[in-house]
Amino acid sequence: MAIKTYVQEALEVLQEKVTITPDIGLILGSGLGVMAEQLEDAETIPYTELSHFPEPTVAGHAGQFVFGHLNGVPVVAMQGRYHYYEGYTLTQVTFPIRVLHELGINQLVITNAAGGVNTGFDPGDLMLMTDHINWMNDNPLIGPNDEKLGVRFPELAEAYDKDLQQLAKAASASAGIDLREGVYIAVTGPSYETPAEVKMIRKLGGDAVGMSTVPEVIVAKHAGMKVLGLSCISNMAAGILDQPLSHSEVIETTERVKTDFQALIKAIVQRMGDK
Repeated sequence: MAIKTYVQEALEVLQEKVTITPDIGLILGSGLGVMAEQLEDAETIPYTELSHFPEPTVAGHAGQFVFGHLNGVPVVAMQGRYHYYEGYTLTQVTFPIRVLHELGINQLVITNAAGGVNTGFDPGDLMLMTDHINWMNDNPLIGPNDEKLGVRFPELAEAYDKDLQQLAKAASASAGIDLREGVYIAVTGPSYETPAEVKMIRKLGGDAVGMSTVPEVIVAKHAGMKVLGLSCISNMAAGILDQPLSHSEVIETTERVKTDFQALIKAIVQRMGDK
């Protein structure tokens, strides 16, 4: 059965359960799902209630859509995502993006928790993603292409929308929040990188490293969506600091910076809604 059919089946269930028609989509990464609690008139739908959605298995990912209003703007937030390292194919990982697009979402804010590779960064910094490197040795568009979903060879020269980047910079400045900029490199995980791999990532031009986001961006661009990417630098990557890495540190850091993160997202969504 074609992906388009699966998307329609999931969409039908979703539309039966919600009354809000969102303008903007948010993907909330590890430890960042607390943003969904800021939505007014919230309507929550667990992924498992939707056709073809498996259950996420990672701590810090609630696994549900939350529809609501943020500063008066109708949005839908993905509170948690799927990851390649969970054993899903990249088609499964990016399936929610297809559903969001079919729902009418044309602007997507994708967030993640990432390891800092740039030695000028500190844990807790927020980074505007200006570009990415796909180091996952896979691509969600491999296989037959459905022209109804997007073109065979999508353009990624501007994977992250320039206008939305300028909007995010203006929003961060007005909110008094320091916003770093850099290139995100995606790896499969689930093991953290070795110090030697981190040195390689730095030489390749990466400023932050994580285990998500890039497949979602590829599919979003394939569908013709405008994408804004934001990383929370939750820890410094291996070999930069003399301390072990752990997922608990990721959650602790995102909890510490949640006030700034929420303020930034609110300011960005407000400006996106005003466009």
